[in-house]
Amino acid sequence: MLRNIDPLLGPELLSVLRAMGHGEDIAIVDRNYPALSAGPQLIRQDAADGPRVLDAILSVLPLDKGAQTVTRMEVRDKPAEILPVMSDFISVAKVHAPHLEVDSLPPAEFKARASKAVAIVVTGETRVYGNMLLRKGTLPV
Repeated sequence: MLRNIDPLLGPELLSVLRAMGHGEDIAIVDRNYPALSAGPQLIRQDAADGPRVLDAILSVLPLDKGAQTVTRMEVRDKPAEILPVMSDFISVAKVHAPHLEVDSLPPAEFKARASKAVAIVVTGETRVYGNMLLRKGTLPV
């Protein structure tokens, strides 16, 4: 047991987060995302929704300070539309990183970037477009 570690952060996910280097991405996706064929290691979090998993990860992950550090998947053919699941993700991200903008990518570009991530965390999120990319930063000296 560890103190002050969110219980959603099991050994497999903690190991990946710890091993990630500056500039590497991790994806958090909904249960409908085509993750098995995407390439990276899969980590299942079927019992939690996307914003809850995002909150757990951001409780320990330092974020990069550049563009597209926190990036959501856009609705196909409606890039400016913010669905309720996206609004929930944005609210959680703003609690942990109020200085960062939440950027967006079209679905094909999001999937291409997620396929190069160190891992894809598949949540139990039932709402479509519940997908987010995070880019790891550095710890202050």
